[in-house]
Amino acid sequence: MTSHPEFNERTTGTEVANVFADQIRGRTILVTGVSPKGIGAATALAFASQAPDLLILASRTKSKLEAVADQIRTKFPYNTTNTRVELVSLDLSSQQSIRQAVTEITRLTNNKLDILINNAAVNATTRQTTPEGLELTFGTNHIGTFLFTNLLLPLLRNAAAKKTTNLGSSPHTRGAAATTTTTTRIITVSSAGHRLSPIRFSDYNFSHPEKKVPAEEDHLKPLPGSFAKCTEDGYNGMVTYGQSKTANILFTLYLQKHLAGQGIGAYTLHPGTIDTELGRDQDPEVKEQFYKLEMYWKSQDEGCATTMVAALDPALSETKGLYLVDCQISDPHPHAKDEVAAERLWMLSEDIVGEKFTLED
Repeated sequence: MTSHPEFNERTTGTEVANVFADQIRGRTILVTGVSPKGIGAATALAFASQAPDLLILASRTKSKLEAVADQIRTKFPYNTTNTRVELVSLDLSSQQSIRQAVTEITRLTNNKLDILINNAAVNATTRQTTPEGLELTFGTNHIGTFLFTNLLLPLLRNAAAKKTTNLGSSPHTRGAAATTTTTTRIITVSSAGHRLSPIRFSDYNFSHPEKKVPAEEDHLKPLPGSFAKCTEDGYNGMVTYGQSKTANILFTLYLQKHLAGQGIGAYTLHPGTIDTELGRDQDPEVKEQFYKLEMYWKSQDEGCATTMVAALDPALSETKGLYLVDCQISDPHPHAKDEVAAERLWMLSEDIVGEKFTLED
């Protein structure tokens, strides 16, 4: 249970940041997928309101990063917050870009990162591929996030270790478990759209949409309304998006299991339905279907609130649940909390990026 059961779909990220201000001040925080019309910008602004030491904004488009940074610097000037705002170019569809970004982030952070917000995502409406030849949505939303997070783990471990040392040296807390106060977190934004599809292990690139897949890998049937629309070559962007969002949850499940006891928390969430640039290329009929399915559309500030709770609430320092909705712990679809699928996805992801990652101490 979270520490504020009164938080709900109307709670804003700014409100959450104010409540948990002491979990932000002086911290090093990284937010991906930052653009002026998205919840990444709202997330960054909410963090900036409570004076972190360093706030890193990472995204593909420099002009959009600069626009958000200008908002932050105008609203929360350095002479009142002492917050450094740094910008990093990051294209999660490119493994080369990810590795370059991690090198730059390591330099900027002095090897310590307290909170990682994996907010970036795409929702391709036509068949596209990453530079490495992966289906674009899976390759960006999961594989990109997987590689980026794993390469940043040394920085997160350093932050968690520093908190453990500080806690152990306090005369009031000597011998207490470090997890009682840690704010080192990995937060990966998923979606209720994960319910549309499990992981299609037999064809995760959707290269052969005409072929039957095992029943346990098949998407939701029937798909709601226009969500069933495919391109001429059989590509369905809602199903591929659903797979990638299931992958985000399974990835977080694996992190929780294998980072246990290291002072690093991991959570995932559905931010709600928000009108952002994520859906800018969607067919008008698909957009209309969203309006049929969702009665309440959140503002950007409301849309980042669940991210802020997952990242900051001290009640979640000891793992409680996996997935949050409307600022409270909820349950994902059963196919997104299958530990066997999580292990299988992790091994597949390592094979795809060509690198093994050991999480245990």
